Amino acid sequence: MIKRYVNIYLELAKIRITFFVAVSASLGYILAAGSILPQMIFPTIGVFLLASGSSAVNHFQESNYDRLMNRTRNRPIPRGDISPLGAVIYAIILIMLGFLLLFVSADIISVLLGLTALIWYNFIYTPLKRINSLAVIPGSLIGAIPPVIGWAAAGRNIMEPEILSLAMFFFIWQIPHFWLLLIMHGEEYVKAGYPSLTQVFNKGQLSRITYVWIISLAVSSLLIPLFSLSATFLTGFVLFIASAYLVYSLKNILYDFADRLVIRRAFMLINIYVLCVVAILIIDKLILSEI
Repeated sequence: MIKRYVNIYLELAKIRITFFVAVSASLGYILAAGSILPQMIFPTIGVFLLASGSSAVNHFQESNYDRLMNRTRNRPIPRGDISPLGAVIYAIILIMLGFLLLFVSADIISVLLGLTALIWYNFIYTPLKRINSLAVIPGSLIGAIPPVIGWAAAGRNIMEPEILSLAMFFFIWQIPHFWLLLIMHGEEYVKAGYPSLTQVFNKGQLSRITYVWIISLAVSSLLIPLFSLSATFLTGFVLFIASAYLVYSLKNILYDFADRLVIRRAFMLINIYVLCVVAILIIDKLILSEI
């Protein structure tokens, strides 16, 4: 029984997504501070709780639409595991705890950035995607904010070019990430009343636009060393090899875009690529820069 309720609350928090949000915030902190410090734990947890609360709000906002899609109809609210009011109360508690941790462990800039992310996700992007299939582009700003929160929490200026280059990388990643997700489940989104990308572009156009975003993601990672977030030539070289592999291995999107397996593989690969870039930057900052 306890395990069942734990799973319900973890699902409301979209734990896999919010865990990576916390990782990206900790990345910003590590790159700003140059080391892993004990005091980074609390702002990282604050970001995690805030993102989890925002995700629970999203479950409430979209519960009526989730019932219409096979992919989402077994989420906690449509399934009847928790009432909409219960989900909102849970979300409010998480959000309040998240803001409190950011306020006491970081600074007002971190709190304001967290508030911006919450408002942008729940009150701008979520309603906008019911109106326009291209909402994914402005919505991707949300993914750029967590590393900036970590940077600010470490006491650095959020207008420094180093963190702006990292934020741009995360922003660009979000676009093909959600773009491919929308394409994979396009029919279900249409069934639930969401505008579809296929209503705006034909498959040839979609394939070319998707590949351009993938190339843009690869190029944006190569800009990171130019702003001194990586300290060694080796790091720049590894990033170049990883980026070249990403672009080359996904070129079949241009020819087999209708193949669902191709789209799914591209979705998985760009996410693995981002994880690799995160790992490379952390290794560079904590190990290679000390050699």
